[in-house]
Amino acid sequence: MIGHLYSVVIDCPDPDELANFYEKLLSLSRQPDTGEFVVLKNAAGSPVVLFQRVDDYRAPRWTESEHPQQMHLDVMVADLDEAEAQVLALGATLLEGSDKPIGYRVYQDPVGHPFCLITPEGAGG
Repeated sequence: MIGHLYSVVIDCPDPDELANFYEKLLSLSRQPDTGEFVVLKNAAGSPVVLFQRVDDYRAPRWTESEHPQQMHLDVMVADLDEAEAQVLALGATLLEGSDKPIGYRVYQDPVGHPFCLITPEGAGG
């Protein structure tokens, strides 16, 4: 095992507005936020769905490749270096500017979808 799913991050033009929708839809509660990034957590207090502001946001359109779905997975790991070696061996690619020694690093899967490896320090917990 490399890690476990920590959260799903959804790009959007207004994190507060979209979080309001999912807060009600999924019966989740909101953590304090900055407005640029909103976190909804489950009853145990774990982050589940996160919303991040994206400038010049273009909404996805079902079945249209010009407007693909826009979200990524956060995978909680104990050790970034160890987990990185494992995901690279599986075919992932470290994305430029993601050489953080602690916290998180951003990769893409073999077909280009982004995902992050994060540690408790990177998640604020």
